[in-house]
Amino acid sequence: MALHFRGVLLPAGEETEIWVRDGRFTFEPVPGAETVSRGGWLVPGLVDAHCHVGLGPHGAVSTVDGWRDQALADRDAGTLLIRDCGSPVDTRELDTHEDLPRLIRAGRHLAPHRRYIPGVALEVDPSELPAAAAEQARRGDGWVKLVGDWIDRAVGDLTPTWSAETVTLAIMAAHDAGARVTVHTFGEDALPALINAGIDCIEHGTGLTEDLVAQMAIRGTALVPTLINIDQLPDIAASAESKFPAFGSTLRRLHASARARVRAAYEAGVPIYAGTDAGGGITHGQIAREVLALHEAGLPAEDALGAASWRARDWLGHPGVDEGAPADLCVYDNDPRADLSVLAAPARIVLRGRVVV
Repeated sequence: MALHFRGVLLPAGEETEIWVRDGRFTFEPVPGAETVSRGGWLVPGLVDAHCHVGLGPHGAVSTVDGWRDQALADRDAGTLLIRDCGSPVDTRELDTHEDLPRLIRAGRHLAPHRRYIPGVALEVDPSELPAAAAEQARRGDGWVKLVGDWIDRAVGDLTPTWSAETVTLAIMAAHDAGARVTVHTFGEDALPALINAGIDCIEHGTGLTEDLVAQMAIRGTALVPTLINIDQLPDIAASAESKFPAFGSTLRRLHASARARVRAAYEAGVPIYAGTDAGGGITHGQIAREVLALHEAGLPAEDALGAASWRARDWLGHPGVDEGAPADLCVYDNDPRADLSVLAAPARIVLRGRVVV
């Protein structure tokens, strides 16, 4: 069935008519098309750039129905493209489900032995990391995920998980295999080696300093701050500080400065994208909250929205509302640039040319 939309198309901000034929956008009128919306705001399908389909609060989710429930919660919030930033299970079965968001996978997290959440990462020796990165590049969809720091129980605080030489070789191996590399980091110490080695994206990034932000801006290194997840750090600190007081103190300090560091990165020109970190302690379908958090951290409303829509889609190699592009679209009754809270209630959601909400 052909569809027709009239509304203000973002980011251009102009009244536009769009048609959908055979699951794709066209600006050429399609006779007999069903008018789905008149007078709304039309936004390219939202993006969660840090999400974990197949991971739950207690580890791996083992059933396809469980994966579907997660992906449907994201879809119904307007998230139509997910960068699955590390999952302990192979969710490719979901690629056959036309009613679910598109997934871009990063394979499994790569971590040293006993230096990440048990059962989540593929744990390897440092000498094995480059080969493991190349293998995950082949298994993923153009991304590899490293764990860059975690609590070292012998030290009682965050420390880097890999040497500078090891991460350099791993990033080179992934790049040679055609993948980009992203990394989990909370603290400061792991970041210089990762940025110097050519890491493509930093997740969380609560340890960024002014000098590191400047290097990222020059290199074009992206940042996905996952602010609604970072807001859990005080609770993690409270549960850990009786045994690891230094670790608890570090987490509290990083949380206190997180939004200021995001604002500094934005002002320096670092590309910033919205990611919720759903799948662990964050439930799926929270992209509107993350966009609001980016705005509260200092991004203008339109840039915060773009970080979860047209700019994120371009970064991940997926078109927005373009002639011939797959028809993924969110429609809102009010202008989300004027009030980002409207993102929590899409009036219509179109996925692969079909109205799903």
